[in-house]
Amino acid sequence: MSEIRNLKPESLWRNFDELTQVPRPSGYLEKVQKFLLEFAERVGVEAFMDEAGNVIMRKPATPGMENRKTAILQAHMDMVPQKDPQVVHDFENDPIQTWIDGEWVKAKGTTLGADDGIGVAAIMAIMEDKTLKHGPLEALITTDEETHMVGANGLKPGVLTGEILLNLDTEDEGQLIIGSAGGVDITATLDYKEVETDKEDIAVAVTVKGLKGGHSGLEIGLGRGNANKMLVRIVREAISDDDARLASWHGGNMRNAIPFEATAVLTMPKENKEDFLALVADYKEDFIHEFKGIETDIDVIVEDVELPAMEVPQEIQDNLVDAIYAAHNGVWRYIPSMPNIVETSSNLAIVNIGGGKAECLILARSSSDSVMSELGTSLASCFGMAGMKVEFSGQYGGWDPNPDSELIKEMHRIYNELFGNEPTVEVVHAGLECSVILSKYPGLDICSFGPTLRSPHTANERCLWATVPKFWDLLVKTLEEIPAK
Repeated sequence: MSEIRNLKPESLWRNFDELTQVPRPSGYLEKVQKFLLEFAERVGVEAFMDEAGNVIMRKPATPGMENRKTAILQAHMDMVPQKDPQVVHDFENDPIQTWIDGEWVKAKGTTLGADDGIGVAAIMAIMEDKTLKHGPLEALITTDEETHMVGANGLKPGVLTGEILLNLDTEDEGQLIIGSAGGVDITATLDYKEVETDKEDIAVAVTVKGLKGGHSGLEIGLGRGNANKMLVRIVREAISDDDARLASWHGGNMRNAIPFEATAVLTMPKENKEDFLALVADYKEDFIHEFKGIETDIDVIVEDVELPAMEVPQEIQDNLVDAIYAAHNGVWRYIPSMPNIVETSSNLAIVNIGGGKAECLILARSSSDSVMSELGTSLASCFGMAGMKVEFSGQYGGWDPNPDSELIKEMHRIYNELFGNEPTVEVVHAGLECSVILSKYPGLDICSFGPTLRSPHTANERCLWATVPKFWDLLVKTLEEIPAK
C-alpha cells in the first residue's frame, strides 16, 4: 500500500492512489474511463460516458437541500506522459509509483499525474461520501485536456444542467482563478530528398540535456532553457565554422512541455572535430552562465556515432536551422495592465528532422486574440521563409474574467472564514477548459482552484501535500453553501 494513503484527507488520497494504478496518458484513456464508470457503479451514483468520451456523474442533493443550484465539479482524466531519460516506464501499461519526499508527493522518475488526478480524486471522494451536505451535483471528467481539449470541445449543449462550475485544475493553493489564456497549435512541416554523406567525414551526436523543462504556460515566464533553442546555437555555428552538416535532429516530446533535452547528429571533416569540441565546451560554459540561478544541471555532451548514409541537403539544412534559430520562444508580451502576468507566449516544443521529413511543433498561448494572431503570423512567416508548410489547429479561446462573479465573492468569504487570510483572485497563463465549456454553457458562474503543484508536465511534478486539506475544506464548504435557485 502506498504511503500517500496516510495523508489527509484520507478519502481523496486513497482515490488518488487508486487512480495512479490506472494508466491514463493522453490519447489512451479506455482503462481510466472503465475505472471511473465502475467506481460510480460501486458507490451508487448515476454515471455515463458521452460521445466525446467524457465521464459524467450525478449525485442527488442531501435531503433538505434540493432547492440549491446544481454545482458541476470538473477535472480532466488524462495526464502528461513525461519521464527521466534513464527511466524505463510504459505509460500505456505501467502504474505510477508515488512516494513522499518531505513536504512533497512525487513519482519515481515520471510525471505524477496530480495534474489533474488530484481534481479527479476529489470528485471521487465527494461522490462516495454520504455524510457531506450539498445541493444537486454533477461531475464532468473530460478526456484529453492536455491534447487539444478534446473532451471539452466534444461536450454537447444540454448534457449538463448545472449553474455553477468548479474547475479543479489549478496549481496554487490560495488562488481563485477567474480567467485563463487561449491557445493554438502551430505545426511547420517540410518534405525533402536526402543526399549522401561524404564517406570521408565523421559523425557525432551533440545533446543538450539536464534542463528542468516544465509547463509551457504556467512556467514559460520563469526563463528556463529550451533545449531546441540552445542546441540550434551550437548547430548553426558548427555549420558555419566547422563545415558540419545536419543529418538528424530530435528535441522535445510534448507540445505543452518545455523541452528539456535535444540531440542533433552532425557530420564533419575529421580534422574539424577538435575545434567543434572546443565550440561545444564554450557554449556549455555560456549556457551555465546565462541560466545561473534558473537551471542547475545543464550538460552538453558529444558522442561519436556511426556515419549515417544520408543527410539533409545543404540549402534546406541552412533554411531549417535559420528558422529554428529565428522562431520566437518564450514570453512575447505581458498584460499591459498586469505587468507581472504573461499575456502571450510560444513554446518551440518539438523539432524532428531526418529521413526526408522535418517538423517543428509549437504551442502558442495568449489572453488576447489580436496579439495571438500577431504571434501566429510571425511564426508562420518565419517557417514559411524556410519553405515549410505551416498549419494552425486545436485553437481555443481565452476565458474572459468576470470580476463581478457571485461565486468568486462567496468563495472569497468562505476562504477567509476557514483560514483567516485572504485568497488572491488571479488570471492564469495556461489553458483551462473553462473557456471551451463556457462557449457551450454561457450562463455558468465559474471558479478554478486547487492545491499547490510544481513542475507539471515534467518528471519533477510534485504536490505540496499540506495544501490538499485546505483545497478539500474549501471545496466541501463551498458545496455546502451553494445558494438556492
